[in-house]
Amino acid sequence: MTTVKTRQAAASLSDLLDIENPVSERGAISPAAILALIEWLSGDEAHALDEAGLTFGLGRRLRSLGLPLDRLSLHLMTLHPEILGRSIAWSPNEPVQIRDREHGAITETFLHSALWKAMNTRDIVIAGRGDDGDRWEQLDTFAGRGLVELMIVPLCNADGPVSAASFATKRPGGFTASERQLIERIMPSLRNACELRTLRQVELSLLDIYIGPMTAQRILAGHIRKGEIETMEAALMLCDLRGFTELSNRLPGERVLELLNVYFDAVVPAIAREGGEVLKFMGDAVLAVFPGYDATRSSDAALAAANTILARLETLHFPDARLQAGIALHYGEVSYGNIGSGRRLDFTVIGPDVNLVSRIQGVCSDSGEPLLMSEDFAKKLGYQPSISIGSRPLKGFDEEIELFVPPIR
Repeated sequence: MTTVKTRQAAASLSDLLDIENPVSERGAISPAAILALIEWLSGDEAHALDEAGLTFGLGRRLRSLGLPLDRLSLHLMTLHPEILGRSIAWSPNEPVQIRDREHGAITETFLHSALWKAMNTRDIVIAGRGDDGDRWEQLDTFAGRGLVELMIVPLCNADGPVSAASFATKRPGGFTASERQLIERIMPSLRNACELRTLRQVELSLLDIYIGPMTAQRILAGHIRKGEIETMEAALMLCDLRGFTELSNRLPGERVLELLNVYFDAVVPAIAREGGEVLKFMGDAVLAVFPGYDATRSSDAALAAANTILARLETLHFPDARLQAGIALHYGEVSYGNIGSGRRLDFTVIGPDVNLVSRIQGVCSDSGEPLLMSEDFAKKLGYQPSISIGSRPLKGFDEEIELFVPPIR
């Protein structure tokens, strides 16, 4: 029968490890060994490990202490727009398995499992095979392993979603009461170690998602003061959705947002695949940069991304809208850093070359050309020639700027 144990303060170490009351009926575990494990969990060695290393190290150490552990799993919840959480599982003589769990991928089996119960009640749950209709042994983490008992301990962080650690054994009869107490004894240290890794992952993923990896690296490196500026050369792209004003005036707001997300799903992956980074979403426009020490490689990558975007948009057909874009490409120097006031700062790029790519995109809109390149960009391309369409006056620039298109349009 599945049992739920209300979280209580664990018995004292001396009670658990008293020589007259050994931790395991199959052999006493010394207090020094348990203390060494707790110190390892909170020490520098474990601190330096990633999630897989922590799980591997803990599983081996528990086995070496005599615990009949055949499957150790960490089920760590996170904050991510696509990923609900991550499962890290270890078994003796196997590589550590890592599975990311996407939103919407939760099965009915999981929702009726001991694992889900422990994470929602915040209580320790102990389950045997088939208890109360619980099919935990069918979950991919445990399936086909002949496990007979599962002990799940919730990992309750200071705030945020509850994670869990699960301990499973094949031994007939499952874990003894003393072995369960041993697991409870190490849980505070394991919780702290997992919370630290979860916070690290949330920090990195949220920075990456909302501001991009290049800006995230600057922030984590401590470049967060207003006015800290870095100058770099890069290929620049400005991709703008055509007819957005008409679209937003004609269609309901929810439908406009749906179409915008479809459009961005065509644009952003193409940029990332070629090594570019989105710096700004400006309404329906995307400003991206392709940095690198090799100007030709950066420019080729930016053009490849632009061609992929246009090809992808051509395949999209909707009864109420046609998604088309105008893309401007330029190679130049930008100043990248913090602007703002007080505690509200933003990373941005500024400079004449940023202004130029914006003006070139305006010519895309006026001329109907889907893709235009500056001369500085076209000259740096390494794999195909470009065709000049002549020089155009651009607002804010004293001289006309010669613009180019790819040979195949």
